[in-house]
Amino acid sequence: MTAAIVVANMIGTGVFTSTGFQAKGLHDPPTILLAWVIGGFVALCGAAAYAELGSMMPRAGGEYVYLREAYHPVVGVLSGWASLTAGFSAPIAVSALAFSAYVSTLFPALAASTHWIDLTCTIGGYNLFSISMGAQQAIAMCLVLIITLLHAFDTKVGGWVQAAFTAAKVVLIVTFVIGGLLVGHGDWHHLASQSGGFANVGTKNFAMALMYVSFAYSGWNAAAYIASDIKDPSRTLPRALLLGTGIVMVLYVLLNLVFFYAVPSDVLAGPANDFKPVFEVGDVAARALFGDRAGQLVTIMISLALVSSVSAMVMAGPRVYAAMANDRALPKALAFHSKRGVPTVAVVVQGALGIFFCLVGNINGLIEFVGFSLAVFAALTVSSLFVMRRRGLASPYRCWGYPVTPILFIMLSLWIAYAQISAEPVRVIIIGSVAAVIAAIYFTTTKLFGPPPPPEQEPGVPASPLPEARVIPPDE
Repeated sequence: MTAAIVVANMIGTGVFTSTGFQAKGLHDPPTILLAWVIGGFVALCGAAAYAELGSMMPRAGGEYVYLREAYHPVVGVLSGWASLTAGFSAPIAVSALAFSAYVSTLFPALAASTHWIDLTCTIGGYNLFSISMGAQQAIAMCLVLIITLLHAFDTKVGGWVQAAFTAAKVVLIVTFVIGGLLVGHGDWHHLASQSGGFANVGTKNFAMALMYVSFAYSGWNAAAYIASDIKDPSRTLPRALLLGTGIVMVLYVLLNLVFFYAVPSDVLAGPANDFKPVFEVGDVAARALFGDRAGQLVTIMISLALVSSVSAMVMAGPRVYAAMANDRALPKALAFHSKRGVPTVAVVVQGALGIFFCLVGNINGLIEFVGFSLAVFAALTVSSLFVMRRRGLASPYRCWGYPVTPILFIMLSLWIAYAQISAEPVRVIIIGSVAAVIAAIYFTTTKLFGPPPPPEQEPGVPASPLPEARVIPPDE
């Protein structure tokens, strides 16, 4: 079940939508496939570090707990707010909007319908955000609402639904890959090197391609967020993180191989003189491989896979907010658990934010916002492993390849963040300003009302010490 949560969180919007954006920047299929391999290896490096941190501190909250313990409570608070917005609510909206986009390929009238509301907020000539409401946004918002209500009702029911969806997603991808290669109408010449080939590695465009890849792989840390709900987390958590990430890496590389076998990269990139890459990559590839009738069936299955992605994120995210609320870093109401053990208020707040992002979100802008925020905080979290080990703490699981693997993860994450700073400095300044305001509010409230109390265990969750660790004797 735990590995299923990792797989379900990872397999979703990114792999079915981002290849067109990568083709727009790089154009070279072998280089794009290399980006998927590198992104998978980096995710494995991150999962190994998170596995040690998670078995060291098996408490719900993920990065929030690790950064609070390693650095300062304010760093954990910033990470928690990043999880609430960029970690879960915005990706939930992206997956829901992708679901509505795929559904619109089955019902073209939805795509052709005009927006009922179109508003834009501009500051100094910069488009800060837009509010758009039409049929596709309405479908996305309804999906978020339904899944939120499901998970607000019962953890077990949500878990059963999640496991079924995850199995269906894996079967879908395996069937699509095997069917595409054996009976699909593709062309291996589509994978020929072009536009500089591997000379693109190391360029800003390659870093941006890795950002889209990282977005697709995001979710490899999902099990860390619900560590307190996992039986024997010191053993289960590392296995779930590494196994889930490894499975998804193989599936992603094979799936993108089939995408390029089906459709040339210049088609996925869209018009040369306009930034309109193909978003519904799975639909276009399925129709090219199997024809319209069979392609529609595959598109229906992809749509269901996107529903699973929304469900997995709705399930994992509220544990972070409940952990923060227990530490007085968020309103205490978010820590409320129902008699069934569900952090109901946190689930509802996350759902409301997801619906909000469906209204204001440009999909590419949301992906870039998520990619930048997660790159920064994931790098900070992995670096906390060095801090905890320096303090003499250890866990039953040890990160493989230490210190090379965590250093590699940190360096590539910071490179991705730097590429985005170069491409969108105004957006990054806005994100930084919001973070500064949150930090200022935190320090002001702690000065007025005192520092947060020692961490408490969430209601209804069996107590476990934090951190569960031991001091390493000098001779070890």
